Amino acid sequence: MIATAAPPSGYTRILVPGADVVALASVADTVRQAVMTRSLYSYAAAHPARRSLRGRGTAYAVPLPDGATHVVVRHSRHGGLLAPVTGDRFLPPTRAPQELRTALHLADAGVATPEVLAYATYPAGPLFRKSDVATREVAGGTDLGELLGSPHERAELRAILEAAADLLRMLERAGARHPDLNIANVLIVTEGDGSRTAVVLDVDRIEFGVPGDAAIGAANLRRLIRSAHKQRALGAITVTDADLDTLAAAAGYSL
Repeated sequence: MIATAAPPSGYTRILVPGADVVALASVADTVRQAVMTRSLYSYAAAHPARRSLRGRGTAYAVPLPDGATHVVVRHSRHGGLLAPVTGDRFLPPTRAPQELRTALHLADAGVATPEVLAYATYPAGPLFRKSDVATREVAGGTDLGELLGSPHERAELRAILEAAADLLRMLERAGARHPDLNIANVLIVTEGDGSRTAVVLDVDRIEFGVPGDAAIGAANLRRLIRSAHKQRALGAITVTDADLDTLAAAAGYSL
């Protein structure tokens, strides 16, 4: 079974053997080249210029065949207790179409998140499908977990935490509840003028409620703080409770 819903405005469906692909119209030709003889993820994994990124499974940063469009390609996988059973198989149409719609909704609401350039789904037996998603690579970004694992001057650390707080506020304004908001899913981007902005990643499971609902903002904060506590317990980061209080206060919450 192949998803037949019309792609969002500006996107087009590409039919290639063994795959159903939706891509931003401006990059459709180069995406087609990437998936013509292999899956989108296999293209990325085999690319000589690939860079591995950490996360659930391995994602790859690669150029598309046009050499000018740089993307991060991720193979979709389940998380949680059923992950060993379900693995990378999803019921149609998979989470990929929802991830595209969610990313567009977030962007419309002013929340920074990588632009989804394409997704591809592939049959996996009679009932299931697998999927890959390609997002535009965000230049100059480092995930919050990596940053919190390195020493910083006090003012620099505060700027990093305030950027994350800005993102929390924007998610609340959009009514976006992120059930997997952890310090690896927040990308801190340093701009040319030295300022920092935060970008939210892995948005496929985000649910939307009432815009501006403080309960949604508080829930997102709790997930982020819980992630920081977990990584601190593992010795991966050295962030203090006072630092986390700074993050919460900057976002307008109290722990």
